[in-house]
Amino acid sequence: MEQQAIGFIGTGVMGASMARHLMNAGHPLYVFNRSRAKAQPLIDAGASWCDEPAAVAESAAIVITIVGMPSDVESVYRGPRGLIARSSPGALLIDMTTSDPELAAALAREAEQKDVQVVDAPVSGGDIGARNATLSIMVGASDAAYPRARPIFERLGKTIVHQGPPGSGQYTKLCNQVAIAATMLSVSESMALASAAGLDPTRVLESITSGAANSWSLSQLMPRALRGDFAPGFAVRHFVKDLRIALECAERLGLELHGLSLAKKLYEGILARGEGDLGTQVLLRDYLSQRASSAE
Repeated sequence: MEQQAIGFIGTGVMGASMARHLMNAGHPLYVFNRSRAKAQPLIDAGASWCDEPAAVAESAAIVITIVGMPSDVESVYRGPRGLIARSSPGALLIDMTTSDPELAAALAREAEQKDVQVVDAPVSGGDIGARNATLSIMVGASDAAYPRARPIFERLGKTIVHQGPPGSGQYTKLCNQVAIAATMLSVSESMALASAAGLDPTRVLESITSGAANSWSLSQLMPRALRGDFAPGFAVRHFVKDLRIALECAERLGLELHGLSLAKKLYEGILARGEGDLGTQVLLRDYLSQRASSAE
């Protein structure tokens, strides 16, 4: 049976792998990215290029977006050439960007007026999860939209949870990012302490990744950082964006999140140095450089 055509907007580090899984499952794919070069491998494999988001919406009744900032989401979805305006009645639009929960809910309400369904479904798992189709997918959707979207999610991830109405997926992803922010601080400090004490940090990892301290950041990102590999599984500039959104949401909800505030400050320092395209594990380098500076 021929698979339904899918539009895909945003073919970056994660989006390219996710789009390829859909192609491999037999879905005709229509793609758009601000830089065509990043979409070229998909085009070479058989995807059809579209010159703008409107053309994607006009080519496929299901469109997935995974772009950069909430402002990018707005520009893709809103306006006379946006996805909502150019989609046909009955279309399903799935935003997998980490974005603002209030924006996600608003887009769903606006689309409903056109008989179009908008689902927010941010993901966790980084570049490895995207390549292996093992992402955790956090879904905010109406009860009518979720069953339509789930078969697509099953091509992309292993943990798929319908968290509630539109916006709920985004709130869940922010909870994930808050947990990661504090974890990145603690695992970097752990490795900095090991180094300062004269231990072999790699050997220390052998012990502590098999106990209660283990986490994805400790077992997957710290070995990379200790090798000096700061290639992005998840880039600092995107992480800072997520932390800013999370902090804004926390303030709206009357919460004071001290660990989140500190993590945001430290990562903004990395961003200010022009290193926003490095992976979040680069934070370890900052901790290790503190000791090197004090020894000079």
